Amino acid sequence: MARTIQSLERAAAMLRLLAGGERRLGLSDVASALGLAKGTAHGILRTLQQEGFVEQDPASGRYQLGAELLRLGNSYLDVHELRARALVWADDLARSSGESVYLGVLHQQGVLVIHHVFRPDDSRQVLEVGAMQPLHSTALGKVLCAYDPVAHAELAEAEREAFTPRTVTAMPDLEGVLDLTRARGWAADVEETWAGVASVAAPIHDRRRMPVGAVGITGAVERVCEDGELRARLVAAVRDCARAVSRDLGAGRF
Repeated sequence: MARTIQSLERAAAMLRLLAGGERRLGLSDVASALGLAKGTAHGILRTLQQEGFVEQDPASGRYQLGAELLRLGNSYLDVHELRARALVWADDLARSSGESVYLGVLHQQGVLVIHHVFRPDDSRQVLEVGAMQPLHSTALGKVLCAYDPVAHAELAEAEREAFTPRTVTAMPDLEGVLDLTRARGWAADVEETWAGVASVAAPIHDRRRMPVGAVGITGAVERVCEDGELRARLVAAVRDCARAVSRDLGAGRF
């Protein structure tokens, strides 16, 4: 029988311990529960913390699961499954809105388009599945950054290019945009990425209510906006679509 690596076994045991029972555990709690010396337990916890799998509360010093572990857990929800769950709802959104529909997920400091429904007219359009969009300026990206702590961290580290005079690039200003996004449940991009183009997007959650993607529409400003504001019926349609996909993923009502 192949030998196992003891340090990895101990790290796995710590993660299982933190995943169950109390929300946060102190060093003594972890060491005692696993029968480890405090020094050994602390070394493993520190390594897990550096990798983002564990977080330490600054006030209490207690530990809990970190955002990176949640991100790995989310990867269990295959991108193809997310796309499959969204197919019908995305088609319905394109028909009801009259605009192009995009489904995106976080990937390498950007938004990866995993599904694209053409605007339902006879205009010439290019399939954009596999294309990357920026986090800081697009509606899809803002939604991901508002609800996903990993996306938020990547936003802070990413280069934030000013694509148009309306693009917000300063992190303090973006934090205000993300606060607004969380407060109203959707994000907008009105000529921040492409001149003459506006978008609106909303988050998709899985059964654990973790953000796994975003869905949105994109179209000409004159169609998507009215008197300088996004058309309320389009915002409602996008949010309804996001809720429907989330329900199909087991998230329940939002």
